[in-house]
Amino acid sequence: MTQFARISAFLLLFPVIAFAQQAKLKFEIEDISRQAKGIVGVGVMDLKTKETLLINQNHKFPMQSTFKFPLAIAVLNLVDKGKLKLDQKIHVVRAELDQETHSPMRDKHSKQDFDITIGELLSYSVSESDNNACDMLFELAGGTKKVNDYIHSLGVKDIAIVATEKEMKAGWNVQYTNFARPSAYLQLLEIVYQGRTLSKSSHDFLWKILVAGPTGLKRIKGLLPEGTVVAHKTGTSATNDNGVTAATNDVGIIKLQNKRDIAVVVFVSDATAKADTRELVIAQIAKAAADYYGGK
Repeated sequence: MTQFARISAFLLLFPVIAFAQQAKLKFEIEDISRQAKGIVGVGVMDLKTKETLLINQNHKFPMQSTFKFPLAIAVLNLVDKGKLKLDQKIHVVRAELDQETHSPMRDKHSKQDFDITIGELLSYSVSESDNNACDMLFELAGGTKKVNDYIHSLGVKDIAIVATEKEMKAGWNVQYTNFARPSAYLQLLEIVYQGRTLSKSSHDFLWKILVAGPTGLKRIKGLLPEGTVVAHKTGTSATNDNGVTAATNDVGIIKLQNKRDIAVVVFVSDATAKADTRELVIAQIAKAAADYYGGK
């Protein structure tokens, strides 16, 4: 066989080999997912080549607090347009805050009213998943419809942002009105990664608060090598009386040691496995994706 023939044969076989390798990754992820005893949606994208893997793409997954990521994009867009400023101060009447929700911001200011900047609200909402800060940002952005319409204008259609954190508390089923398919979050992560919609300063600020978050350390980051940079946002629901947890989620970008960057989306929905198992499923899926792309 001539050298030309060998090269031609390799080029013909390369797509077949790549497909077989991705099929192996898909099988591995589906096998991992069974531990959750629920519905697991997955999206993985190589942010350079755009090679994409989607699992349970047709299902609408409740986002829970992962929706604070697109909310932050919408608010920072208003900052870029000059309608808001990161150092703009907002006066907060502590008695008007929800006293029974997750809110490190409220807990820090435990005795009196206070002023806080929009930048600090974004940090609380994204990095620490503060529900009061989140709903204040929705108000500043003009409401859920304004945020939803803006995200759709970016070409991300398979997502619905309908209810605030306060509204989701009204009933179990309300959380399902805030839904996304895995591909929608891959789109959002790619848009932010490419810097296509935000100014450099806003992009850098968003990246910083996504990386800084102390939440979800056992999820995407859980089994990755120490020091791996992960920009991510988690989301978690309550567990109902039937032992069903509507959402255990993590979405983010992993910077691999071989200089590749991948986007990983994992939604664990309507699952009956214990919390540690649900988080382990996310960690194992992220590691499988990192190993797959990290070896290239």
